[in-house]
Amino acid sequence: MDKQRLADILQAVSKQELSPQDALEMLRHLPYEDVGFAKLDLHRHLRQGMPEVIFCPGKTTEQIIAIAQRLRRHHQLVLASRASTEVAKQVLQELPEAGYHELGKMLVFGSLPQPDESLPPVAVVTAGTADLAVAEEAAIVLQAHGVPVIRINDVGVAGIHRLLDNLQTLHSASVSIVVAGMDGALPSVIGGLLEGPVIAVPTSVGYGAAFQGLAPLLTMLNSCAAGLTVVNIDNGFGAAVAAMRLLRTIERTKAQQEEHKTVQP
Repeated sequence: MDKQRLADILQAVSKQELSPQDALEMLRHLPYEDVGFAKLDLHRHLRQGMPEVIFCPGKTTEQIIAIAQRLRRHHQLVLASRASTEVAKQVLQELPEAGYHELGKMLVFGSLPQPDESLPPVAVVTAGTADLAVAEEAAIVLQAHGVPVIRINDVGVAGIHRLLDNLQTLHSASVSIVVAGMDGALPSVIGGLLEGPVIAVPTSVGYGAAFQGLAPLLTMLNSCAAGLTVVNIDNGFGAAVAAMRLLRTIERTKAQQEEHKTVQP
């Protein structure tokens, strides 16, 4: 149940276009729906501004399809993350209206909205091409919520001039998500150059001593760039949600300030 759908129901009741009993029936599954193998959090959009996202690993294709169908009854757009190509192929056979973004391993049930130009953009930056899958996961989550995305790829510290050529673009973003494996140095560099929030995402890209992303994670946690935010290894989804929380807080504060101005004597 997203905020717009709830508002539409309440509006219909107020106009006597919908009876309170019918409205109650439509809302009776809040805050969750128990389908046996899963308890679907239908209330999450109202609490956090985004619906529950299906995490595909560990679930059968049948479970993913069933969850997606149930969630689609209540939300205009549903995402399923970390879907392998084989899983996506099976899901699309049953739900051909869905879309699959192979690079970001993301299934999308519904249409991605056009960017909301009233929202400040978020930059999604990669150190190398091997980091693109994690970055694209973050970008799709942002796009699903109307956030304008600026993609800046392959600007790692091995060729720092590539980053410096994109500094003006980086300064235009409100929040930067920086994705890096290997030594994980890029978020520290960007964190030292920008005023706005920087969210660092370590990836499992690298040779043996990178320990599947542990080395860049530790680098980012020990960054000299003050105030760097760090999410878990390969967690593009978590970085995107962190960025959206920041944006929503900014937008809510602006709205409250405007409302306060209008009530001043």
